Amino acid sequence: MQKIILYYKFTPIKDPNVVKLWQIALCEKLDLMGRIIVSPKGINGTLAGELDNLRNYVKEIKAYQGFKDIDFKWNDGSKEDFPRLNVKVRSETVTLGMPDAVKVTKSGVVNGGARLKPNQLANFVKDNPDAVLFDGRNNYESAIGKFKNAVIPDIDNFRDFPKELKKPKYKKLKAKPVVTYCTGGIRCEVLTALLKQEGFTKVYQLDGGIVKYGQIYGDKGLWEGKCFVFDDRISVGFSDSSVDIGSCVRCRSKTSRYLNCTNKTCNKLILICGKCSNHESCSSACNLAALSAI
Repeated sequence: MQKIILYYKFTPIKDPNVVKLWQIALCEKLDLMGRIIVSPKGINGTLAGELDNLRNYVKEIKAYQGFKDIDFKWNDGSKEDFPRLNVKVRSETVTLGMPDAVKVTKSGVVNGGARLKPNQLANFVKDNPDAVLFDGRNNYESAIGKFKNAVIPDIDNFRDFPKELKKPKYKKLKAKPVVTYCTGGIRCEVLTALLKQEGFTKVYQLDGGIVKYGQIYGDKGLWEGKCFVFDDRISVGFSDSSVDIGSCVRCRSKTSRYLNCTNKTCNKLILICGKCSNHESCSSACNLAALSAI
C-alpha cells in the first residue's frame, strides 16, 4: 500500500545543505518520491511511497531535534503521482522574495496568528458572525475549491501578497476576526504574520490547512469543491460527494479538470471540461499559435 505525506516545520536550520544531503540519502534509502524544500528557516515536504517506508521516514525525521513535533498529514496517492525526488535548498521556506519579511525561532513564525483546529472552525464562525475566512493560495487553486463565503485575493503567486494586502479593499477587514487557510498550513502561517504587519488585529490560521479539515469533515462542513495539489493528481476530492465549482474556459460548465495550454510559449493552467478537451488552449490567439507550431 502506498500513501502520500505532507509536512512542514518552521525552525532555524544552521546548515540547510547538510539537511538536504541527509534528506536525499534518507529518501533514496526508503525509495520515496516527491519534493522537499530546505531553508535556513525550516523544511517543507510532500513525499510518496510504501506505507512502511513512509512510517520509517517519519520516525527518522522526528529524531532530529528541530523536527520532533512535526505534524504529518497522510493522503491517498502513490509514487506515480511524482516524476522524481527533488530536494532543494532555498533562502525561504515559502517564497516571498523577501527573506527577512518573516522571522522564525524554535517556536515557529514570530508574531503569527492563533491556531484554530478544524473542529473549532465551525463554532468560531458561528460565535463570530463578522469572521472572515481568508484564502492564502493562488487564484487558480481557489477556482476549484474554497471555504464558503471566503475572501479570495486575486493573486497568481504567493509572493504577490505583500503588495496585495496594501490595497484599500482590505481596510474594512482589519478589525474583524480573520482566519487564513491554505493547503497544508505553511503558507497561511506566513500570511498571518504578513496580515499583522499590515495592521490586521484579530488573526488566526486553520491548523493543518484544507487537507486536515477535509480528512475530518469531507464535504459536509464549510468546504466546497476540490483541493488543488502540486503533483500529477492536480485536484483531490474529500468524499464521493465532492462537487466541481470551477468553470470550463470554453463552455462555462462546472469542472475541476486542469490542463496546460497547448501553446507551449503560454503553458498556462486552464480549466477544460471533458466535452471541450479538443480545445485545450486558453484563448483563440493561443489556439492559432499552437496550430501553427504543428
